Amino acid sequence: MWGRKFFNGFSVFNLVVIAMMAALGIATKPVVVPLAHIITGPLYIPGGAIAGGFYMMWIVLGAGLVGKRGTATLIAVVQAIMVISLGIFGTHGIMSFFTYILPGLAVDIVLLISRHRGCCLGCLFISGIVANISGTFLVNIVFFRLPLVPLLLSLSSAALSGGLGGVIAYMIINKFKDFNISESI
Repeated sequence: MWGRKFFNGFSVFNLVVIAMMAALGIATKPVVVPLAHIITGPLYIPGGAIAGGFYMMWIVLGAGLVGKRGTATLIAVVQAIMVISLGIFGTHGIMSFFTYILPGLAVDIVLLISRHRGCCLGCLFISGIVANISGTFLVNIVFFRLPLVPLLLSLSSAALSGGLGGVIAYMIINKFKDFNISESI
């Protein structure tokens, strides 16, 4: 009953946007992460900390485009299902389900607490930061177990990268508004 009521709040177009954002997030990850490893490898920082801002951007962008509660979590769930079922991009096995969903939950919690819907630079910037920090922190707890100083450096890098991803999402949403596309979403 609750699930049906939740999904009734989304139009078919909203669900298509959600699916596209999930797919784009998964598709950009194998391209961006190796490039980030060039920078992060010598510093012993996991590449996902830097690259994460650019593939977490799709979660934040989807939340801003659709503008409905639960959108970011739904995008993250679709990504987790894709990664687990395809098995290509995830080396974390079933733990991918948790490491993918937490950033979406974090974005939705930030938007719920702030009473925003991905509408302004501030909420998208903070959403990007929180998404990337939560993902980086959980992956560290589950897999890397970095010592304190490298962990803080990794989380700082994740915050910077996530914030930049949120700014890029804001700029894309504004371009859609310039073309009056966001009104139909």
